[in-house]
Amino acid sequence: MSIDDILLEAEDKMAKTEQVVVRELAGVRTGKASPALVENLMVEAYGAQMRLRELAGITCPEPRLLVISPWDATNLHPIEKAIQKANLGLNPAIDKKVIRLVFPELSGERRQEFVKLVRKMAEDGRVAIRHVRRDAMEALKKEVKAGHVGEDDEKHAEKELQKLTDEYIAKIDQHLAHKEKEILTV
Repeated sequence: MSIDDILLEAEDKMAKTEQVVVRELAGVRTGKASPALVENLMVEAYGAQMRLRELAGITCPEPRLLVISPWDATNLHPIEKAIQKANLGLNPAIDKKVIRLVFPELSGERRQEFVKLVRKMAEDGRVAIRHVRRDAMEALKKEVKAGHVGEDDEKHAEKELQKLTDEYIAKIDQHLAHKEKEILTV
């Protein structure tokens, strides 16, 4: 494997890690309603676990209200159970063929809990990026031992890898800062 291949693979994995962190952060509740909060909830339907977004339309008609419209009315109660099990602090209300989720105002204490949660998610993302860097460094060392890469090229590649790592950690920090601001805004 060439140095370029190792660096490209590492960058690809880091980008995927960043996407995962962004998706996880989107699932954390803020003061306003967002379909991202519930779209990935797993629901027991048709004898299998399915994502909520595969079973229903999710709309946000008002800033503090989500309306979930199942495509099959038989999934109404399983969706309600999944929302209750998710422990989002929301009470689903069934209204004919839709489920309404009203978002109450967050207390200061609850906001701080969410901030701690998003910081942990961001730290997990940073750790995953460092793991990618470590794996790429090991691959580089194998190439040097095999004689395919010179030591000067290895040092240059390590610097590039560190630059990539710093760049992706900075991106995660930006996403974290944005989410914290969103959570703490009253």
